[in-house]
Amino acid sequence: MESNLSQPRDTWGSKLTFVLAAAGSAIGLGNIWAFPTNAAANGGGAFLVVYLICVVMIGAPVMLAEFAIGRTTSRNPVGAFKALAPKSMWKALGGLGVVTGVIILSFYAVIAGWTVAYIFKCIAGTFKPGVDTLTIFEEMSGNPLTAIGYLFVFMGLTIYVVVGGVRDGIERWTKVLMPVLLVLLVLLGIRAVTLSGAGEGLSFYFKPDFSLINAKVILAAAGQAFFSLSLGMGTMITYGSYISKKEDLVSSTLWVSGLDTGIAILAGLIIFPTLFHAGLGLQEGGPGMVFVVLTSLLGEMPPAPYGGIIFGTGFFLLLGIAAITSSVSLLEVGVAYVVDEKQISRKKAGLWLGGMAFVLGIPSALGNGAVSWLTTIPGVGMDLLSFLFEVFGQYSLALGALLISIFVGWRWGVDAAAAEVEAEGNIFRFKRTWSFLIKFLCPITLTVILLNKLWQVIMG
Repeated sequence: MESNLSQPRDTWGSKLTFVLAAAGSAIGLGNIWAFPTNAAANGGGAFLVVYLICVVMIGAPVMLAEFAIGRTTSRNPVGAFKALAPKSMWKALGGLGVVTGVIILSFYAVIAGWTVAYIFKCIAGTFKPGVDTLTIFEEMSGNPLTAIGYLFVFMGLTIYVVVGGVRDGIERWTKVLMPVLLVLLVLLGIRAVTLSGAGEGLSFYFKPDFSLINAKVILAAAGQAFFSLSLGMGTMITYGSYISKKEDLVSSTLWVSGLDTGIAILAGLIIFPTLFHAGLGLQEGGPGMVFVVLTSLLGEMPPAPYGGIIFGTGFFLLLGIAAITSSVSLLEVGVAYVVDEKQISRKKAGLWLGGMAFVLGIPSALGNGAVSWLTTIPGVGMDLLSFLFEVFGQYSLALGALLISIFVGWRWGVDAAAAEVEAEGNIFRFKRTWSFLIKFLCPITLTVILLNKLWQVIMG
């Protein structure tokens, strides 16, 4: 094994690049379709208001806690908990994060590979008026060679970025990809809101009917706020471990949370006007909404015939960029663990873990029509990709964030965490409020979210 003990630990080149990288980690495919889908199913504008409150009251406090853990230890999630709580079982929480990150990456890269395929389909003008978009999607996702091939391509891109290191890999590419993502969002949003009939979609999105707010809406908004910020698996602990002591963690948290939330809101500005323009509601969430419903509108997008080609190519390029910035962070959690704890070079760690995620992703790639028992798992009633998302993308992340809030609030202690936030003379104006949130509100809310999801499973 190659030793890294003599090598200094990587750090971000500037606060801006750290904020862009952390925001890129949080911003992913879920922002583009999960947020609009949840908003549509839970009252539109009413959901948006509750969501914003949850980001401030739940998401941001847990994110700040993760940043503090990472920076004070300068280690990966496993090493961080070992350093702060030696000779205890808390290191298992870090291990849960590493395993969760690799498994999420394995199926996340399958969907991300589809976005790469659809970039080329849009450029080729595949989505003409009247074309059967469902059949196109099923033929693409159900073809084993195509699905595995695009999984391989996307995983290769992810490995390439991570192997380059923090500054020469993640930071360098983030400085290019994040501005492009933001520009694409704005341009597509402008085009969407100028479509005929867009006003109805905007009204649904931005005019809240507070009478619609109930327990279901609150739980949905809290879950979306939490999951969209990429919390609970040590990603922000890992990224926080590369932050300089001089940087203000509070302002960094606010910037990352704000960017992630802004991207989700902008995604709604694209989705809702476009669907209402075609006289459709948001009838289907997840991949079907993006790859089937939205693509059916491209052939009618003015000015014909190029409007749909330009809009579709831009939209799936946007999805691809959002996917790569998230997949990089998913792989980085495991790579940081192997580099820190096993003293293996970053290149070997990236290739080994990336290769493992690719192999683990093959069954998910085959579970969309190519292999029947992976498409509908006996006794489960869903495809493997959806099942893994439920277990690791929902329950595992919720459990991880719950335990992190308990650890910071009650084991490590809010005073010790606040001292890290205040390092190098930084001011922590919201210390008492944050302490209350991380000790009480966050654990209680996350427990309710987790129990609610388990109840839904029990009740069928």
